[in-house]
This record gives sequence, C-alpha cells and structure tokens, in this order.
Amino acid sequence: MMLLLSLKPHTSPALAVGTHPPAPASSVAGASPGATRAPATGTRTVTGDTVQTRWGPVQVRVTLGSGRLTDVTAVSCPRDNPRDREINGYALPQLRREALTAQSAQIDTVSGATYTSDGYRQSLQSALDSAGL
Repeated sequence: MMLLLSLKPHTSPALAVGTHPPAPASSVAGASPGATRAPATGTRTVTGDTVQTRWGPVQVRVTLGSGRLTDVTAVSCPRDNPRDREINGYALPQLRREALTAQSAQIDTVSGATYTSDGYRQSLQSALDSAGL
C-alpha cells in the first residue's frame, strides 16, 4: 500500500515544458438551448430541467451575472388546486432566498413542501450545471 502511494504520476512532455492547454470555449456557446446571454451586461439566464414530482412538474430559471446567481424564478410548479397554490405561496419565496444566499442548490427542504423543494433543488442544480457552475 505504501509503495502505491509513493508513486508519482507521469507528466506529459507538453506540461513539463510549461505549455498551456487551449482555453475552454465560452460556457454559453456550449450551454444548453435554454441558456441565453445579454452581451452588454454579461447577464445570462438558464432554464433547468422540468422535474416531475408527486404533485406536478417543477422547473426553475436562473439568472447569472458576473459568475454569481442573481435571481431564481419558478417557471412551473404544481398549481392544480388551492392547496398547491398555498404551499407554493410560502415555499417558493423561501427556496429562492435560500438559493440566492447559498449560491448553489445546497438548500434546505421547506417544511410542508417536501416534493416541491426536492423538484426545485433538482431543477436548480440542472440549471447551474448547464451554466457551468
């Protein structure tokens, strides 16, 4: 075991002489079809996957500026009945605040809105992945 840990990885000749690999292409150029960029401001929006939950689909759209999450909007959420609308009325603003504070999809589940929270988190993560964050 010690012998394996003491081995040094082989370095390619290109890296040994200090050459740099080519710079990656813009994240928007290779981003999903839901990604857009406003050239003047550097702001872009990316729409996450639609996540099917027990009570209906959840999908979010993120807005990014200067590499930071600046807004999260629920594009779709369960709203078939008054109870769905009640739950979303308190859960979605809380999930949005948490996402903006965390700058990631690592957010807490809102009590009473477990399925919506899970779908929101998954859609948010897919949007962030598409944006390259």
